Amino acid sequence: MSVTVRVPAKVNVQLAVGAARPDGFHDLANVFLAVSLYDEITATPAADGLRVTCEGPDADQVPLDRTNLAARAAEALAARYGREPDVHLHIAKDIPVAGGMAGGSADGAGALLACDALWGTGAGREELLDICAELGSDVPFSLVGGAALGTGRGERLTELEVGGDFHWVFALAARGLSTPAVYREFDRLAKGRDIPEPVADQAVLDALAKGDAAALAVAVTNDLQPAALSLYPELGDTLAAGRAAGALAALVSGSGPTTAFLATDAKSASDIAGVLRASGTCRDVRTAVGAAAGATVLD
Repeated sequence: MSVTVRVPAKVNVQLAVGAARPDGFHDLANVFLAVSLYDEITATPAADGLRVTCEGPDADQVPLDRTNLAARAAEALAARYGREPDVHLHIAKDIPVAGGMAGGSADGAGALLACDALWGTGAGREELLDICAELGSDVPFSLVGGAALGTGRGERLTELEVGGDFHWVFALAARGLSTPAVYREFDRLAKGRDIPEPVADQAVLDALAKGDAAALAVAVTNDLQPAALSLYPELGDTLAAGRAAGALAALVSGSGPTTAFLATDAKSASDIAGVLRASGTCRDVRTAVGAAAGATVLD
């Protein structure tokens, strides 16, 4: 017997970042939108302990040891229920690796749900979310999906209404960016400035609720974008190419380096993707729609 869970990528339509806290984290107002790029995590019983394997684009960049969030999720659930984490976790990767789209977090949430179903632990939603929050700031949203406002370091979620489909184009960069490095650069660039408390922008929330892509395009922001561009200036060329191709909005996704382009509709997204592919400013291009469902057990 095995259990397979599908789990989505995310884009941040608002990422407001506060000053560094004493624990090194930052308070956030993080408006997540799940999009239709997915990893699939399959959990199969194993007699010889915990094992992780991976296939798909950039699979060679995914750690297969206990640092992988999927492995840590299985260990955390097993520890709560007094059992050994004897499981083979296979990740079929389609979310960009180290791309600012929460691929690792998605794998953690997917493995947690898969192991819960495989082992019959019967953990409730709140317990699963509690474990997710222990694993990482983005992991709870990967479990929930849809759209949500994340506060604290992003792990405290308030689910949001979404009134229609939002069409996106994602340009994948030639190399990755470390999230901790981007936050360190944010702190360096912010040194000596007063940083306001992060709050959700009502214009973003209203645009999501109405399904209004044009209104969302005006409101999207990412406080980490200057830091990502400082570390990876070439991303500016990709952003410019997407804007020139007709994107309603262009921004770095999360901590980057994936860049995200909001389109009017599916045809516009396809046209923007074609221009970006030909631009020479990125290594690959993907299209997706949000909001997508969270972690889901597949039949």
